Order: sequence, then C-alpha cells, then structure tokens
Amino acid sequence: MCRLLVLALLAVASAARLHRRDAPAAFSKPHSTAVDYVDPFIGNGGGSPDGSGGMIPSTAPPFAMTRWVAQTRQNYVSVTPYNYTDSSIHGFQGTHQPAIWMGESGQAIIIPGAGKVQSVFEARGMPFSHADEIATASYYSVVVDAVEGGKIHAEQSATSRVGHLRFTFENTATPYVLVEATRASVMGSADPTNVTYPHGSITIDVQRREISGHNPERQDFIIGPSPAPSFAGYFVARFDTPFESFGVSQNGTILEKAKDGEGALLSGFARFGHGTKRVDVRVGVSFISVDQARKNLDKEIPDGTSLEETAEKTRAEWAEKLDRVKAEGASQEQNEIFYTAIFHTLQYPYEQSEDGKYYSGYDDTVHEGESYTGYSIWDTFRAEWAWQILLVPERIPGMVQSMLQDYVEGGWLPMWKNIVETNIMVGTHADSLVAEAVAKGITGFDLETAYAAVYKDATVPPEDDWTISYFDREQNVGYEVRAGLSSVYATHGFVASDIHSEAGSRTLDYAYDDYALSVLAAALGKDADAARFRERAFSAPFTIFNNDTGFMEARNADGTWAGQNAGWTEGDMWAYTFDVVHDVPALIARRGGKKSFVEFLDEHFDGGHNDHTNEPSHHIPYFYSLAGAASKSQSRIREVARDNYNSSVNGLSGNEDCGQMSAWYIFSALGFYPVDPVSGEYVIGTPFFDKVTIDLPAAPKPLVITSAGAPSKPYIQSVTVNGHPLNTPILTHADISSGGSIHFEMSAEPQAWSSSTLVDGSREAKRVAAGFW
Repeated sequence: MCRLLVLALLAVASAARLHRRDAPAAFSKPHSTAVDYVDPFIGNGGGSPDGSGGMIPSTAPPFAMTRWVAQTRQNYVSVTPYNYTDSSIHGFQGTHQPAIWMGESGQAIIIPGAGKVQSVFEARGMPFSHADEIATASYYSVVVDAVEGGKIHAEQSATSRVGHLRFTFENTATPYVLVEATRASVMGSADPTNVTYPHGSITIDVQRREISGHNPERQDFIIGPSPAPSFAGYFVARFDTPFESFGVSQNGTILEKAKDGEGALLSGFARFGHGTKRVDVRVGVSFISVDQARKNLDKEIPDGTSLEETAEKTRAEWAEKLDRVKAEGASQEQNEIFYTAIFHTLQYPYEQSEDGKYYSGYDDTVHEGESYTGYSIWDTFRAEWAWQILLVPERIPGMVQSMLQDYVEGGWLPMWKNIVETNIMVGTHADSLVAEAVAKGITGFDLETAYAAVYKDATVPPEDDWTISYFDREQNVGYEVRAGLSSVYATHGFVASDIHSEAGSRTLDYAYDDYALSVLAAALGKDADAARFRERAFSAPFTIFNNDTGFMEARNADGTWAGQNAGWTEGDMWAYTFDVVHDVPALIARRGGKKSFVEFLDEHFDGGHNDHTNEPSHHIPYFYSLAGAASKSQSRIREVARDNYNSSVNGLSGNEDCGQMSAWYIFSALGFYPVDPVSGEYVIGTPFFDKVTIDLPAAPKPLVITSAGAPSKPYIQSVTVNGHPLNTPILTHADISSGGSIHFEMSAEPQAWSSSTLVDGSREAKRVAAGFW
C-alpha cells in the first residue's frame, strides 16, 4: 500500500468512535479490565482490501473453530462479512474465513426477519446505526430496522463450535428466522460476478425445533493441490420456541411446509406465533457431519443455557488469557491497542478438530486427533508464533502435531492452510515453526516425523520444477513448496527469476528455512545435516547481493541480474536487502561496516521505503541495535508504532495476517522483538509503558518489565536482567520464559547504551572538526 494511502486512512482515526463497548452488566462477567479494553472493531474499516487490518467484530473464544459476526456484505477473497462503512445487516454469519485475502468455507448464516420471508441477500438487508451497536470479545448486540417496520434487537455470543443468538422483536409483523445453507460462491477476487453454485441440503425437524443441513462451499477450491472432495460445513440450529409454520426457500422461491431440500441458493425457515417477542437459537457447526454438529451443540451449549451464561463462559476464556498481562502507565488508547492486539493474536490458527476427531481434506478422511487450520505461516513465523509460545504454550504441541498430520496425510507441511493447502505465499516456513518450538523446549509431538517433514521441504522439489512458475494463486498445479529448489537453488544458491515468480524473495526465504533445518538437526544430534544446511543457509542470501548496487537482486538461471524490481513478495529491493535475519553481521559487512550500514538504514527510513503494512519490513527498525545504534532503533520503533497503529476502525495500517501485525506491536511495547525467531534471541527495542507484568503459564514466576517514564522517554540508558547489567541489546528466551525481572532505565534523550557506532562516529566527527585528521 502506498504511504499516502496509509496516512490518509490513519487520519480517519481522529473521528469519534460511533460504536459502543459498554455491554450490559449481565454480559460483563467475570470482571476483567483487560477484556474491557478490547475493541473488536479495530482494523475493520477501510474502503479497500488493504485499507486496514481486514479484521471483523466477531464473538468467539480463543482459537475458535467458528467466529460469529453480523453480515453486512457477501464475503469472498478480498471481502470480509462485515465492514464498518456499511449501513445494513443481512444476517449473522458463522464464518471460517481466516483472513481477508482467503476464501470462506462451510459457513452458516442465520437471518432474523418479520413479515414476508426474505431469502435474497439484497432484499433482507436491515438498516442499523453504529450508535445502536455494542461489540466486545464475548458479546455483540445491535438494533436493526425490520424490513416491514418495527425493530429487531439481535444479540450473539459463541463457543468454539456453537453460535448462540437471541432476537427480540418490537412492534414487528410475524417474526421468523431463516437459516441459509447455500448461496452463490464468488471465485477469486477479480470479478464478483464470477460465481459457482454449491449444492447443499436443508432439513426441518418440527418436533426437535431444529433446522439442519450442510454447505459444501469452499471458495479456495480453485487453488491448491488438495480438492477435499467431501468437505462441507454442517450445522444444526435449535430454537427455544415452537414453529408456527415453516418452509424452504430455493432461488428466492418460497415452498411452504416443505421439510427438506437440496441444491443451490437454499435456505430453510421457521415462523413463530403471533405475539412472539423473543427467539433464542443455538447453532452447532461441524466439518464432520450433522450428527457431530448436534453433539457439539449439546456439549458446548446444552439446552437450558442462557445467552448470558454462554457469554460469561466465553468472556472467562478471554479473561484467563488477557488478565495474564498487566500494563501500567499506558493511556486509554494504548491500552485499547495493546489488549486488542493480544485478542487478535489468539484467534488463529483455529480449531479444526471436534470431540477428538477431525476431517482431513488431504486424504478425505475423518481421523482421531487434534487439528488446526488457518495457518498464515509466511506472516506468523516472524513474531506471532514466538508470542504464542510464550502466552499459550499449552496450544503449541497440538498445533505442531496438526502440521505433522498434514504432512503424513498430504505429503507436505502446510504453507497457507485454509482447510487444506492453498499454495499461497512462498517459502516453507513451517520449518521455522517446528525448529523454533524445539529450540524453545516445546515437546508433545514426534520429533523424528518432524525432522523428516522439514528435511523433505529442503531436499525434494515440487513437480515440474523447471517448467511451472508457481506464481501466486496459480491453478491446476501440485504442492508449491520450495519451487526452484532444483532450478537452481540447490546447485547455485538462488531461485531463477526467469523460471519462477518471486525468485528474490524465495531465495532469501529458503535460506532462512535452511537455517531453521540446521538448528533442528543440531538439536537432534544430526551434525552432518546441521553443517550442510547451515552452510547453504549462510551462503545463499549473498548469491543475489549485487555488489555494484549494494542491494539484493534476483537472478536468472544463467546468472544474469533480473532487474531491481523483479522477484519480490509484498516488498521491494529495499525491504529484502535487509532480509538476512540469521546472519546480520555478514549483511553489515557487505554494506561496508556498521557506520555505513546505519547510514543505509537512515536512507531506508528517511526515504520513505519502510512499508510496515507488509511483513518483510517488520524487523528492520531493530537492525539499528544490531549495528551499534540502539538509540536509533528506539526512535524508529516509536515512529512505526505511532504511524501504523491506533484505536480506530482503521487502527491497523495493513492486513492483520492472522496476528502478525499485532504481535509486532505487543513485542515492541514490551521492549524486545524476535528478529531471528529460531535463534531463541530477542533484540531490544524500546518499551512503551512504565511497567508490564506477565504471568507466563509455563514460568515459575511472573515476568516483570519495568521502565519508569517510558511513555514520554523512548531512549534506554541501561538494562538489567535479574539484577545483572546487560551491555548488548540481546535477550535470550531463557531470560524471558522463566519469568524474572527486566529493568530499563529510560531517558528523554538518546543515550550511549549499545550505540557504540553512533558514539564512535560522533567522536570521529569532533576530531575531524578539531583538525586531528
């Protein structure tokens, strides 16, 4: 996204917030100041897909299979179900769309109405005002204008696999609730009129007061190597009110008294008796069967459970996580940004298993075990995974095991899994996730299977590696994995730009993944492999360093330069020249030493080249610290935080990407960042608050970070870790993961701490001015 667009969008932040977060007392239990700071609307605004974070104001517990959200538009790749700029609500959607640039899968949609049953999207829209809207992490409420007059008050909460909705009808015609099974499914993002028509089913059981069915929509079916032929989202909607009448709608035609239907554009509905004021509906969902959806409903929100009880249970799950982090000295806006960021980082990947089983689209079979999907690994390997290892370590073994099951059932570790592999983005960064987990002491999965999977990524090329480009979202190809591995990365150290798309980025990403493999091999005592892949990891990046220009540049198969603008993924030559996070000393040397490197960083930032809206730039401000210019890191980090984050609906300058944008803010606010996550080291930046205390689940004592005056004093004068002075800007995982004390002495002015390059340069300048040289 261009810098002017980012600034224009962030300028909207000055506008008053229209929505509310003051939930009724019954929906504010248990008490949690941290959860109260969460604003689910942050990152939802923007008039374009990249206009903000692509987040939605959904209700669900951490890592929920299904997130429930008011539907203001038909979602597809590049469009979310809810957008703050819209003025009508068309239903309430149980969505499985993990990011704005991914497709929807097997959703269920519940639509309240009154009078004539309206099944067509455009006809069922009900106007609303943000002033009548409340959104929290566990409860959503809105008052809409019914199509034929009167008001409908809609409320919702949810557990992982069950949505809980309550509709109160005020001065309306005869109330009804419609359950949509299938709709027109938009293919891709380029043309919303390019649709398919999935065929689903609907069944109405009057005695049980249930409407059930299945929806096979999977918008990403056109990409990726696994067709997942039996995939569907199954649902059971159970009502607390008897049906006065019922029927099926197909392609806009109402079939009264019909109890079942199959096909496209399909819905079922139930009307309720005249004078009915309130209807409660619970919607169990499953990827396995209707019976399993019913079991999920009975298990998670059994009959007799009130909406208040459901919301309290979900709020308690959020409080258990967010209350572990206590920030002191932050402003109201900073608290909202900070705790909403934590909220965002605990949504994906999401649970794909249910009741100890899961559907695998790789082999089209139901298996025993734990499974997750929604892995945006190219984004999240940078900092999101490191944050999850710290705050939710109990989740990590299951997440790693899930990736290993994908390998066993499909042949490869995931790259971007949305039910199945989609081949989106580049690199095999699951290698990094596995290696980082092992390096940080995570257990609970099979290490030999893990090693075999990571080793395969580094040694086995994809099909037709010399002839298929594997460009972004290329259709009708096999697993992309490391496209270019045999043409010519394995032999010459770079990916050929005249054969493969994004060759420059691939080269650097593959080098980091080789480094991850070398770390994993060393941890498992496979010393020969460790040495082999370490050598490739450290040599490959500099095969595309152009000594004449001082920038990274993709090469063609014959070794010629491909041009400075060729071969980059969500970045350019500026961002990617800094993308050697595992060997920063060598990069500094290539750029002429520390002083020259700092000047190069200055040129990068001052020239407007730093694009925080995309992930390749996230680590760059921390590079000053690694070049002996920590005080410049400190000022740049504050600048990036100020320019790219706020508490408005436009509060994220770029797509959230399953938590990575927020993970950057969280780590930066704490005062350190995992520049090289597999190394187990964190580079010190600048803490934002006076004090942060984190009750880490796996630590014997809290981690206490003190930095008095930090909100107005960005510079570091000294650092002590458990009472011991720290003279280099590096913390280890052991410094953090076991709890303890990190104390920053802050200053309003730049300091000499870990800034020897600047200090020496200043002394040299003074000597030159004094005539000593």
